[in-house]
Amino acid sequence: MKNTESDVLVLGGGVIGLACARQLLAAGRQVTVVDQAMVGSGSSHGNCGTLTPSHAMPLAMPGVVGTAMRWLLKRDAPLRIKPRFDPALMRWLYAFRRRCNWSDFSKTTALKAPLLLRSAELIAEIVERDKLDCEYQAHGTLHVYRDQRSFEHSAWFQRCLAEVGIPVEILDGEQIEAMEPSLKHGVVGGYFNAGDAQLRPDRYVAELARVVREHGGKIDEETHIDSIAVERGHISRVRTNKGDYSANEVVFALGAWSAKLAASIGLRLPIQPGKGYSITYSRPANCPRTPLTLKEASVCVTAWGSGYRLGSTMEFAGYDTSLNQTRLDALRRAAKIYLHEPEGPEMQEEWYGWRPMTSDDLPILGRVRGIDNLCMATGHGMLGVTMSAVTGLLISEVIAGEKPSIDLEPFNLARFG
Repeated sequence: MKNTESDVLVLGGGVIGLACARQLLAAGRQVTVVDQAMVGSGSSHGNCGTLTPSHAMPLAMPGVVGTAMRWLLKRDAPLRIKPRFDPALMRWLYAFRRRCNWSDFSKTTALKAPLLLRSAELIAEIVERDKLDCEYQAHGTLHVYRDQRSFEHSAWFQRCLAEVGIPVEILDGEQIEAMEPSLKHGVVGGYFNAGDAQLRPDRYVAELARVVREHGGKIDEETHIDSIAVERGHISRVRTNKGDYSANEVVFALGAWSAKLAASIGLRLPIQPGKGYSITYSRPANCPRTPLTLKEASVCVTAWGSGYRLGSTMEFAGYDTSLNQTRLDALRRAAKIYLHEPEGPEMQEEWYGWRPMTSDDLPILGRVRGIDNLCMATGHGMLGVTMSAVTGLLISEVIAGEKPSIDLEPFNLARFG
């Protein structure tokens, strides 16, 4: 069994861990990344790959709890909480419910927006500088409605984003159908988010891994973390199935697995795994030009030169490893309502992944009180890809002892008490 010494040890080889590693290497640090599977095999792999400052609003908003309760026994609901006894989930839901008010909604939106806007800028720069072959395009995104009442009740969307400097254009049904011929007639209106972009997430992660290796970073895959030793407020060893690791600095970028490992060293992270699904196809002939959110169904549609994906839904079912066909079928049914060609000619993959959902819908970033060489980079919810670049920048600034370019106090673990 080997004993590996590093300057910075990044735990987690998903999009956040690799973005942190890339930025740390650029700052002149020596970096080792460990991942329990293969890099990018978790929630970084099968999401819809949209880069969305337009998604700055939190999941917690007035009315969402009542909606979730009505959907409790509906297995294909866009938001589903699987009925079960789970004390950690109950605590999470209690904290979440307390934030379902317009005041907290506005505060959270104002905190997330600068992260998302800066990260979208950084990703565009990184794609160009590092020549990332990830099908990046900056064509914006469309939110599409077919129900007039739902569209009218969504007026808060444009207003809330305008308050935090994110541009949104309100369009009627004719304008949207002219912009996007893949949509069936019957669209009543929606929103065009010009500042959004897209990429293919599995290729983005693979390209980040390439850059990390080319710049001298080490990536150890299929390396399962067994335990972490903390001595006198310092992580002294990380024990794995392939030997021990020690480092001057340790970055927690374990996504939905962060809470389980953090508990082993006495830290409580209010993170629940939010299970999302997607289906990937070859491209249909009448393919969307712009990434779509089919609002009534809460389904996202993204197309690249290499493929086409239906995705989304949120299921709180713990670490359930089953591929729920009911929820996959719901994606297909929704797409048939909105699109002329809802599926591509060849189905390539059915997938699920766990998003790391915090109770306040904000990431956990920065140093941890009481452990002098530990930094958190987790809890990004549904926006890990979008927030990846700014997270890498902020963590590298913290580890360098610099003042972070965005104030990290609202995102520190200490906010949970």
